Amino acid sequence: SQLPAGSLQLTLYQYKTCPFCSKVRAFLDYHGLPYEIVEVNPIMRKEIKFSSYRKVPILLANAGSPLQLNDSSVIISAIKTYLVSKRNSLEEIVSFYPPMKTVTEQGKEVFEYGNKYWLMLDEKETKRVYPAKEVRVEEMKWRKWADDWLVHLISPNVYRTPKEALASFDYIVREGKFGTMEGFFAKYLGAVAMFFVSKRLKKRHHLQDNVREDLYEAVNEWVKAIGKHRLFMGGNQPNLADLAVYGVLRVMEGLEAFDDMMVHTKIQPWYQRMEEVIQKAGA
Repeated sequence: SQLPAGSLQLTLYQYKTCPFCSKVRAFLDYHGLPYEIVEVNPIMRKEIKFSSYRKVPILLANAGSPLQLNDSSVIISAIKTYLVSKRNSLEEIVSFYPPMKTVTEQGKEVFEYGNKYWLMLDEKETKRVYPAKEVRVEEMKWRKWADDWLVHLISPNVYRTPKEALASFDYIVREGKFGTMEGFFAKYLGAVAMFFVSKRLKKRHHLQDNVREDLYEAVNEWVKAIGKHRLFMGGNQPNLADLAVYGVLRVMEGLEAFDDMMVHTKIQPWYQRMEEVIQKAGA
């Protein structure tokens, strides 16, 4: 899906260590789309004060007129639709993903996007991207799995012990946008806070006592779904599910949880293929 140079100007507002932001970067990098990054300060968030939507990632896209896209899966589906379907304007495509206000069990108002895993394609375009109906169903199922399950295993694993929590915050502060004092307090207070939050998350998501076991089971389930006869879930090339799972797992690189996952599961060959294919796309 090649676009004329400069026809789509993209700015990604992110936290580098956020799995949802990492998913979007994996997608943009694989498709060879140039984009600017604005690292958001997670405490003040003044970089996104222009937006009533207060979470990241936010993608500002200009394909003739400026647009704001929210939610990582909406961003990916809308931009992929735009790449495949040259007949629609990006503005029209984004209108197919209306936000719906819902209330969580905790009584908090949130926006949901009911059709965020769909690509808005006509019959001919759908056949080109998805040669069989099962291919589309499988991709959507595993994209949803990455958002609804896999992503919730990250925090309990990277903040599993006080030592791991401190190592994780050291990484977050190093890679993120913090002032000197902010960074100091974020590292030590954040590590303590997230160690306890991770225990709450463990309970909320009904994880095992040893949360590593849930991580190992999840990634082995993913490898099993790909099977022995495919390089990627998308076949010879990654599809949107491959990019989502890779993006989520990548945020643990350099941490103990990532090294343990590589040793105790069968994910490594697929993960290395993903790294290679994304590096090649950016070369």
